[in-house]
Amino acid sequence: MITFAQATQAHLDGWAALRGQLWDEEPVAAHREEAAAQLADPERFLNLVALADALVVGFAEASIRHEYVNGCDTSPVVFLEGILVAEGWRRQGLAKRLCAAIADWGRSKGCSEFASDAWHDDVESHAFHTAVGFAETERVVYFRSQL
Repeated sequence: MITFAQATQAHLDGWAALRGQLWDEEPVAAHREEAAAQLADPERFLNLVALADALVVGFAEASIRHEYVNGCDTSPVVFLEGILVAEGWRRQGLAKRLCAAIADWGRSKGCSEFASDAWHDDVESHAFHTAVGFAETERVVYFRSQL
């Protein structure tokens, strides 16, 4: 049976390991530190875990953003920072339930919009976002010039 909970210090190792699968540019130790820092700011961050007994099999991270969020008309906005369900636990509606809990939290924080983003070529993420109720609003390409 899967349960959902707000992440705690007890979940850091499993949560950080899944973060490392999603964002593999950083070592798991760095993910653990970042996750622990988010736990210290519960007004800004919601960190949820999906648990099979005590095993972390999924996570979702959200924040409240007060700055402009592309495609949104209001502020603050609840923003899905990251979500991942481990292989073998997918296609059971876990990510959809995690997103629903984030939406509820966002409403409780006065948000009327729920936003997220994905790389332009990440079609799997695009399909996920559509499946859980997001609609694409715009595409942006960022530029810079070295000074």
